[in-house]
Amino acid sequence: MPVTRQGRLDGSQSAITEESVYRKINRRLLPLLLLCYTFAYLDRVNIGFAKLHMQEDIPALTEVVFGIGAGLFFLAYACLEIPSNMLMHKVGARRTITRIMVLWGITSASMMFVRDETTFYVLRILLGIFEAGFAPGIILYLTYWFPARRMAAVMGIYMLAGPIGSILGSGVSAAIIAAMDNIGGLAGWQWMFLIQGLPCVLLGYLFWKRVSDRPEQAGWLNEAEKALVAKAIGQTTAGQSTHRFIDALKEPSVYVMAVAYFGIMCGIYAVSFWLPTILQDNGVEGTLSIGLLTAVPYALTIPTMIILSRSSDRLQERKWHAVVPALIAAGGLTVAAFTATNFMVSFIALCIAVCAVWAAYTVFWAVPSQHFGGTAAAGGIAFINTIGILGGFVAPTLMGFVREATGSTQGGLLTMVGLLVLSAVTLLLLPAALRQRKLEVSQ
Repeated sequence: MPVTRQGRLDGSQSAITEESVYRKINRRLLPLLLLCYTFAYLDRVNIGFAKLHMQEDIPALTEVVFGIGAGLFFLAYACLEIPSNMLMHKVGARRTITRIMVLWGITSASMMFVRDETTFYVLRILLGIFEAGFAPGIILYLTYWFPARRMAAVMGIYMLAGPIGSILGSGVSAAIIAAMDNIGGLAGWQWMFLIQGLPCVLLGYLFWKRVSDRPEQAGWLNEAEKALVAKAIGQTTAGQSTHRFIDALKEPSVYVMAVAYFGIMCGIYAVSFWLPTILQDNGVEGTLSIGLLTAVPYALTIPTMIILSRSSDRLQERKWHAVVPALIAAGGLTVAAFTATNFMVSFIALCIAVCAVWAAYTVFWAVPSQHFGGTAAAGGIAFINTIGILGGFVAPTLMGFVREATGSTQGGLLTMVGLLVLSAVTLLLLPAALRQRKLEVSQ
């Protein structure tokens, strides 16, 4: 049955529109994907909050050890991202994501057994190995369902897992640590890892039971709806310039995207891991107070991400929707770095920085799907994410060394400012790189 240009189906099913089909798809996929990524992000950042208590019980976890251990997760993760995504493109999301979630849930819960520097490093590395490919895998999976022109709004929902995970990683973690400390002979931070890790195993089972690998395999879509989705995806595919991974690696635009993403991720993880410590340095006392204040900037981030991503889709504009927030984030971190003695000014600046850097992150991921398809999308998205995710190693490690050497987080924050400015500059260069590639393809 033919699909009209207006997105309707001729004949008896003329009431079916693209909007109605994608509302159905959104309801089916996005809540579960959001929940899965929330726990994935939670398992990455809750170590930043547990740090304040683990160091009291385990003196060997110095600032440098913590910074290295927190970053080792991302180093292990980065090594396996591309193979994981290429495999997922072949075997499907259900097998890949279910495996990832079950193994990382067990490993995250096992963080309760950390006793010294060695066990801390080993478990962080294993967590990175088992979670490798999750974030780029879901982004790739979404490209099977959504056309590029809808991706910013979709990312705006899916990426809410970051701020939601950070809220849970602060407020809820603080409540668990305070309420469960010394129960059953375990410290509060041990209970926190157990309670926040095991639900991932259940989510892995739900993913296996509820998710379809591709739209054409979805039993909950009828044939007319599948045809409409195929047409929408076909419009994106027609505009993609690269479909082979090896060709994607030859494109300058891939490296421009990777550098831009690296700077954005450094800004995100510098704040994610060190915000509780920064608040403590500013004189905030008490586990619950630090947890609640840590949650504030992320609560403000949620509406910011939704508004900006929808604006980007409505206007079909990506560059300035990512560049401006990156520069605002750099400005916010600069103010925070120089106003540590003025809590209110510093905290407001941090709130602005967190909102802005997450907004830039959300819109950024609407760009690759416009230009890469097939194995180029699988490998290209994973490659960009691999380079970017190294920011999760660089940021906490650098912040740890700087704080150990100077007793302050100022130098580390200013380094993150420079990387965010670099991201903004490379994002400004991206349209020229993409135009050059299209010109070469047309010739």
